[in-house]
Amino acid sequence: MQKILNDIAAAMAQETERGKVADYIPQLAHVDPNQFGISVVLPDGQVFSAGDAKTAFSIQSISKVFTLTMALGKLGDAVWNKVGREPSGDPFNSIVQLEHEMGKPRNPFINAGAIAIVDAIMMGHQPKETLAEILQFVRFIADDNSIIFDHKVAESEMEHKDRNASLAHFMKSFGRIKHPVDNVLGTYFHQCSIAMNCEQLARAGQFLVSDGVNASTNTRVVSPQRARRINSLMMMCGHYDGSGEFAFRVGLPGKSGVGGGILVIAPGKASIAVWSPGLDTIGNSQLGTQALEMLVHKTGWSIFGK
Repeated sequence: MQKILNDIAAAMAQETERGKVADYIPQLAHVDPNQFGISVVLPDGQVFSAGDAKTAFSIQSISKVFTLTMALGKLGDAVWNKVGREPSGDPFNSIVQLEHEMGKPRNPFINAGAIAIVDAIMMGHQPKETLAEILQFVRFIADDNSIIFDHKVAESEMEHKDRNASLAHFMKSFGRIKHPVDNVLGTYFHQCSIAMNCEQLARAGQFLVSDGVNASTNTRVVSPQRARRINSLMMMCGHYDGSGEFAFRVGLPGKSGVGGGILVIAPGKASIAVWSPGLDTIGNSQLGTQALEMLVHKTGWSIFGK
């Protein structure tokens, strides 16, 4: 495994087409695109890494996997009254579908869906309390109390919030958002600003590898059925309107973020985190996707077989 990751990191270092960093969030625009990290955590807790796997980055939309997990824990299947379970086929911040579907977001991984999930888990609490709960949960599943919010990134997103604010207000007009929009957005932007490195992120995904149990800490996070459902949503919706292409090329459940990270689950085999800040035209890590394609080719881990 170490040799496989070393080979992948060496191949990525040679790449000249590295995508474009997310410059619409000013704080992310400054990130050096020449970075690449990858970590693989096996069910027994063994960690293999290569490249910049210990460099923290903003996980952005990958956090939506964790808040969905929390929402399912609090609300159970009532979550699906608030968000759908279908791929969107539209950009992650599109408002078009919301109008057709009476303010109900298509899935929990597009921005509107993730904002609705934040509203659901707030349950009358203030942003500060909800954020403490989110951070506590992420630290718990990663077994790492050093994970923090990157407040500069959160502030940067708040300053450029118009599109997300319009999504939230639009949903509120249909009675879909219960809390004050500014409270929901403040919570959402901080959630997206969580900073983790590849090793921490791969550890955080471990519970989705082994039927809801984090095998290295021997703690059950969710039921086997719920783990399977979260993985299926990652497979169908985890890369926005590039989800089909990712399934075609990689063949594993994954969730990307515009910080350049991707969390990928090979059920029964490994939790994988990859990071490279340059994005493709859809907003997914360009080298991250290439690296995962190489990894699956070398390991045969695709859920569709070799």
